[in-house]
Amino acid sequence: MSKFPSTKPILTITVQMKSLRLLFERNSSPAKTTSSSSKFKRPKPSSISNGSDSSQSSSSQDPLKTHFSSLIKSTETTLQLRQIHAQILRRHLSSSANLTTLLISVSSSLKSIPYALSIFNDSHHKSLFLFNALIRGLTENSHFQSSVSHFLLMLRHRVRPDKLTYPFVLKSVAGLGLRFLGLILHGRIIKCGVEFDSFVRVSLVEMYVKLEEMGFALQVFDESPERNKSESILLWNVLINGCCKVGNLEKAMELFEAMPERNIGSWNSFINGLMKNGDLNKAMQLFDEMKEKDVVSWTTIVNGLSQNGDHQKALSMFFKMLEVGLRPNDLTLVSALSACAKIGALEAGVRIHNYFVENGLRLNKATAAALVDMYAKCGNILSASKVFEVTKEKDIRTWSVMIWGWATHGFYGQAIRCFKKMMFSGIKPDAVVFLALLTACSHSGQVDLGLNFFDSMRFDYSIEPTMKHYTLVVDLLGRAGRLDEAMKFIQRMPISPDFVAWGALFCACRAHKNIKMAELVSEKLLRLEPKHPGSYVFLSNVYAAVGRWEDVERVRMLMQNQAVGKDPGWSYIEVNGQVHSFVAGDHDHKRAREIYLKLEEIVSGAREQGYMPETGWVLHNIEEEEKEDALGSHSEKLALAFALMNTSPGTTIRIVKNLRICGDCHSLMKCASKISQREIILRDIKRFHHFKYGVCSCGDYW
Repeated sequence: MSKFPSTKPILTITVQMKSLRLLFERNSSPAKTTSSSSKFKRPKPSSISNGSDSSQSSSSQDPLKTHFSSLIKSTETTLQLRQIHAQILRRHLSSSANLTTLLISVSSSLKSIPYALSIFNDSHHKSLFLFNALIRGLTENSHFQSSVSHFLLMLRHRVRPDKLTYPFVLKSVAGLGLRFLGLILHGRIIKCGVEFDSFVRVSLVEMYVKLEEMGFALQVFDESPERNKSESILLWNVLINGCCKVGNLEKAMELFEAMPERNIGSWNSFINGLMKNGDLNKAMQLFDEMKEKDVVSWTTIVNGLSQNGDHQKALSMFFKMLEVGLRPNDLTLVSALSACAKIGALEAGVRIHNYFVENGLRLNKATAAALVDMYAKCGNILSASKVFEVTKEKDIRTWSVMIWGWATHGFYGQAIRCFKKMMFSGIKPDAVVFLALLTACSHSGQVDLGLNFFDSMRFDYSIEPTMKHYTLVVDLLGRAGRLDEAMKFIQRMPISPDFVAWGALFCACRAHKNIKMAELVSEKLLRLEPKHPGSYVFLSNVYAAVGRWEDVERVRMLMQNQAVGKDPGWSYIEVNGQVHSFVAGDHDHKRAREIYLKLEEIVSGAREQGYMPETGWVLHNIEEEEKEDALGSHSEKLALAFALMNTSPGTTIRIVKNLRICGDCHSLMKCASKISQREIILRDIKRFHHFKYGVCSCGDYW
């Protein structure tokens, strides 16, 4: 048995490519249609427009055919189309090329490709129009392999491709990444004399752009007649997009400025390219210069800002879009909800949800998943669950987001139940779902259950584990104190463990104060990434926890010598619809003095409840008083103080932090929740912590 069964489609294409030149050569003489004895005749313009061939009467001359044509065009479901097709067969009209072409086109638009293929295969007269309709339908439904295969079949039938054939074949070739076949087709296009057709020209450039052959794309553009350049704005847009795709912004700007005419698509394409290359300032500058903006323009800005980490600005632009009266599309809404999720902007997310309700927008798979994800990541898991329950269209993405939500909030029981419901609904789990399940087990200490899921993924569902799955198993064993098992597991992994996998074991060593193993693991980490601050920080903390201050100082000096800097901790908090950010040791906030005074008040009250600053979490050996000052400036504490100053009693406080919460902050949050009678929900890089009445939902298992 072959070791590489997945190569069959590639081999098929390779064989087809070898015969392609011969087919082209055979077709170099005047082509024939379905009969080898009749010469191919170019259809009259009227025939081209309605899809019939010269042997067929125009549908306008046959009221019955005209009636069926109208019925086919108005069809909304495959079932309706089948019923109309049945009536066509009963009336012996199946030989009509016009009706057959329409049946193939409409079935393709309804995404019923098997039905389109069956209609094509049953047709006895495979004309140019039938081939074009089928190739177009296959391409637009991403059946690229089949599209190319039918193009080759077209040549075998001695049917000559025209300017309406090549654009879709070129798109299929690009989709398959077949550079060599693309070059052959380019040569054939030149030979056929259709290379200067505007549609074909754009498709050639677009194919080379998708294949990242920018040299050929620019050459095709440069060799284009001025007529093509002046008439086709799309030609410029495609090339600008290609230059941005490969990071050549200088050339993209040169083309943009040289355009004889620009449409909204030109601006949108270039702004999108700038966003993808991280040039936010230039993108915003061009956006402001646009005289006319459509929904795509605004969506490009909102999505681009969010993708580049400026989530607050992304939300600001989204709400400005609503103010100017533009209706967002699905991508706009998903991008805005994603920005809310990243920074925990629950109030903004609720406003977007209300927009759905007030405007009668129906939740589809994409927007429902984004809404569930937003509520879950903003700390409101119950609202996430409610949205999930009322969502009628659930795909694997929707289910996995909900399972992830339960898992990260520490509700492993609900995560498992949700997984079982998904299974009963007939949806098979994928690799992402198993990541969520392993996370749920890891956070709840369900080691054996987690290991069972890991085995089930491999043996029951034939899903090959990724590095993330292996890392979660290491974390699962490590958190439970089964360090020797975790070490054996990581040593037996079939793939080389990366920095994150070893880091999971390192964190476990620190939590369980296994100094010997921590030193061994730290050597692995330093070898993998000598400039990464994590290994130095963790090792220093391990030594500090057992009072080995000389070793702490040695690690600190090593960090300085290696010019390694610790990533600053930051936290987001939303108050009255406004998102505020804090950095560890932050004194730049305009109310910094009040914030620190409030924090002193919180710590003083916590001390009365038995809280003592856990100075073991500070990096190096300094005086105890200085250690307490260092702990007091952690970003989540500053965010907590600001929230208590600016929200009414009883309001839930939600904080988002970029790093894992330290033990001291965790202890203070528990005390603060009891003193203030508030629920404090904190999301760190690993999970959610729900602090209420002096207790954390994690059960101090984190």
